Amino acid sequence: MSETYPSIPADLDAVTDDEAAKLLAALAAAIAYHDNAYHGADTPEISDADYDALVRANQAVEARFPNLRRSDSPSMRVGAAPSGQFAKIKHIVPMLSLSNAFSEDDVFEFSARIRRFLALDDAKPIAFTAEPKIDGLSISLRYEHGELKQAATRGDGAEGEDVTANIRTISDIPHHLTGTPPKIVEVRGEIYMDKADFAVLNAKQETNGGKIFANPRNAAAGSLRQKDPEVTRQRPLRFFAYASGDVSEMPSNTHDGFLAALRSWGFSVNPLSQLCSSADELISAYHAIADARPNLPYDIDGVVYKVNDYAYQARLGQVSRAPRWAIAHKFPAEQAETTLEAIDIQVGRTGALTPVARLSPVLVGGVIVSNATLHNEDEIMRLDARVGDRVIIQRAGDVIPQIVRSLSEKRAADLPKYTFPDKCPICGSDAIRPDGEAVKRCTGGFSCTAQQLERLKHFVSRDALDIDGLGSKQIELFHELGWLADPADIFTLTNRKDELLALDRMGEKSVENLIEAIRARRDIALERLIFGLGIRQIGQATAKLLAQRYGSLEDLMTACIAASDASSDAYAELLAIDQIGAGVIADLIRFFNDPANQAAITALLAEVNPIPPDAPAEDSSVSGKVIVFTGTLSKMSRSEAKAQAERLGARVSGSVSGKTDYLVAGADAGSKAQKAASLGVTILSEDEWLQLTR
Repeated sequence: MSETYPSIPADLDAVTDDEAAKLLAALAAAIAYHDNAYHGADTPEISDADYDALVRANQAVEARFPNLRRSDSPSMRVGAAPSGQFAKIKHIVPMLSLSNAFSEDDVFEFSARIRRFLALDDAKPIAFTAEPKIDGLSISLRYEHGELKQAATRGDGAEGEDVTANIRTISDIPHHLTGTPPKIVEVRGEIYMDKADFAVLNAKQETNGGKIFANPRNAAAGSLRQKDPEVTRQRPLRFFAYASGDVSEMPSNTHDGFLAALRSWGFSVNPLSQLCSSADELISAYHAIADARPNLPYDIDGVVYKVNDYAYQARLGQVSRAPRWAIAHKFPAEQAETTLEAIDIQVGRTGALTPVARLSPVLVGGVIVSNATLHNEDEIMRLDARVGDRVIIQRAGDVIPQIVRSLSEKRAADLPKYTFPDKCPICGSDAIRPDGEAVKRCTGGFSCTAQQLERLKHFVSRDALDIDGLGSKQIELFHELGWLADPADIFTLTNRKDELLALDRMGEKSVENLIEAIRARRDIALERLIFGLGIRQIGQATAKLLAQRYGSLEDLMTACIAASDASSDAYAELLAIDQIGAGVIADLIRFFNDPANQAAITALLAEVNPIPPDAPAEDSSVSGKVIVFTGTLSKMSRSEAKAQAERLGARVSGSVSGKTDYLVAGADAGSKAQKAASLGVTILSEDEWLQLTR
């Protein structure tokens, strides 16, 4: 986990452009990772507070170095891309995220900022709503002529997953609206599970040997995103409505009026929602809701404030991924005191050594906590955490326990400082800390059994090879039996039918299905295979870019080995790929130069047939051209434009140089357009680009 939490310099003025670019790349990768963990996989790995700190750090670096803002900047993104498990639905009105307030001063500034933007003096009244922020899963419900037609998750804010069949099983959600709703209305709100139902569900899961959910939010998200709607039907899900999306005719010119309309149509609207006329009243509402929080049957993690007047909302608009007219005032985390009994080191898939605090069990926010994250070596030093210390812990965001501080005043005089290991606790290999990183890593690679196990789990995960019947438990069992060490070994399981049949709960049919599922994955898309290798910083999008550029795993490995020389053409070619920077290239070079990894890949290629992406066009108007996109496109998303260019045989780059053929400039094009003009690069508007590629 620490590898997805970059170290942030205290003084950005002392940071060079190169260091800032690397930091922005690390932040973009970390935030994308945690977006997917929270929104896509429903398994958050860091607290809301730590996630918010990453987002604020990214904003601070971008503000200090605006010319280095990345095309995949987290400030332009909401949530995570749809998983592929469900069909996709494009939101007509984007589902935005919210900016956060953490103090009363933030709330007063929110109110003052709105007055400044609208040019309202202090005498002019302005109304707000204050609503509990439900800790659940956002959903958009589309009704036509009062009939439920479609339901979609938030996804990445622009596109979500079609979960209509599952939504129809939730009793809180009407199939037919009462009263006189508009011809078309999208109702947005939160799917959640109350605390009592959550406890009952986990008890059933434990009895039946099923997955135990960490909290009601994860239970709600996991229950909704089931392939079989009948599973969702059996889960006690509920719904609060709180906003609109696409509407043919608004029933009111205020948000408060729209909430009243929602009630009249048959929706549940949170009864604690209230109208306020000042920042003081917003804060009073916040404290009243906070006081009620412990006795509420459902989880909330803050209060959302919205400008009530829709005309004002329209004038205020949005910035990047959040509206100006709304903000979420988060609750502080609950805390408790306990003893730090031990610090264990876990080894992750990419060799990262992550310290975990083992605690004397203590009740925090209604949950017994016995473990807490310590992130990395620097965090232990910052806390001066020592085994035997009394410590203050909190469930930040009511999810992930963390140590807030060590109580040094209660410490025994002879308690020694903690020394972070310089050897892997699993395989004994050296643990090194690369320059500029906060994480120590085991150098053992596939020879380290901890990395073997986690890499194997990743290799068969949903977005990699996705082998039915081969989940984490089976991987652990087969690894323990000595059957699996490298990815290639998975395909040798087809020769172990008799041994598989001898295992508990492995009948003839299940073994045959497993063997057939493995055989079916011998032909596998190249980008899925690259992603499945578990190379640090190589997600699905980057794996696809690499597959498109190199066409085979052998050619990619050869290029990465040659790129060890930073002055080589191979290095320059990697760097020219859009969204791939020096940090990603360093990880590619490190991975493909490792002899154990080379041997594992050679063995794997003897078992599988990687299918390259469709070849791009060779005879289009932009074949072989280098294209850079900048600014905001209005007729297609940036990713759609890049995909279109690549299909037409163009190469998309993230930076302008003398080799750039065309710069496609959308609204608010900045420094890239200026640089293109200075280099004599042809600059096209979005319409001119569409005309050229028609």
